[in-house]
Amino acid sequence: MILTDGDIRAAIAEGALSIAPPPPEEAYAPNGVDLTLDARMTLYRAPAPGEDPVIDPAGPGYSFREAIGAMTDDIEIGAEGFVLDPGRLVLGWTCERVDLKPTARLAARVEGKSSLARIGLIVHLTAPTIHAGSTGRIQLEIINLGPRPIRLRAGMKVCQLILEQTLGVPNNGYRGQFAGQRAAG
Repeated sequence: MILTDGDIRAAIAEGALSIAPPPPEEAYAPNGVDLTLDARMTLYRAPAPGEDPVIDPAGPGYSFREAIGAMTDDIEIGAEGFVLDPGRLVLGWTCERVDLKPTARLAARVEGKSSLARIGLIVHLTAPTIHAGSTGRIQLEIINLGPRPIRLRAGMKVCQLILEQTLGVPNNGYRGQFAGQRAAG
């Protein structure tokens, strides 16, 4: 069951869900809430001369954190914004910290905004699920699939959080490889 704007406000008031800073009234849609883009962003860089450019996620000893750390740099989006060229992938974060209490019977999805999708901006490639018990800022896999560069600005509405009620309480809150992840910077 997807929560309505009233259900989301009630979940926040009851402490089942926390969004900080609290979203302004205009952020609420009938069954979701808009989240905004943080100023910190992670950029991929080209392989160094002689460096093997192949990523082998099923290979022995592979570590996601090590792989990302070896091929990215963190930046701050300045007042002029960041121009995302067609075909380029960057990692971003929401400004908002979202905490789903494991006992609240809530999970969520992060979805792109249609107004951005229609110009080619995708904010999550294949990772929309925010598991019950998740806590922290939401990392976004942002890619420009459109024909023109798109200027990203810190604080812009970048995605929607869709909250769903689970049928039960999970045996464990989220403990995967991204548990407790921190924003870049």
